[in-house]
Amino acid sequence: MNPDESANPADETTPKLFLRLLVLGLLLIAAWLLWSGLFKPLLLVLGLVSCALTLYIVRRMDYFGKDTFVFRYGLGLLGFWAWLGREIIASSLEVAQIVLRRDLKVDPRVVALDATDLDRADQAMLGNSITLTPGTLTLDVHDGRLLVHALTPAAAEALEEGEMQRRVTALRSR
Repeated sequence: MNPDESANPADETTPKLFLRLLVLGLLLIAAWLLWSGLFKPLLLVLGLVSCALTLYIVRRMDYFGKDTFVFRYGLGLLGFWAWLGREIIASSLEVAQIVLRRDLKVDPRVVALDATDLDRADQAMLGNSITLTPGTLTLDVHDGRLLVHALTPAAAEALEEGEMQRRVTALRSR
């Protein structure tokens, strides 16, 4: 028998899977501790049980075994988040200005964005980034097309120009 045939492909990914589960577990525990703010024994035990159950479910779902769900973004993600944060602040101010006017000048539009060149994870990131930006809401994602509601024509035009989509695409190429 050829030694290559006897090698189990799962054996090669076991250390990588363990590392990913360990990192996820540490992140879950850190989030639990930061968000609860309570360090009573019962709550700590419940938090650990909750994190362990989540890790068990993630493992059973083979979450890290599917290429779509593997975290593949590098340090460029931090730059994207900084840019998105600026966009969220600017859009918040724009929406606040529109809402606080006496004459409500709202002209909502629904636009369709073609994101077939992005994989499913990037489409989800694009849709979520659009929804996070005040004044826009991703209504549907189907077959690589995003249906987006925009509060103003300017917001619709900005989406159609595709800056956000270009930045999400650029994350993959870094």
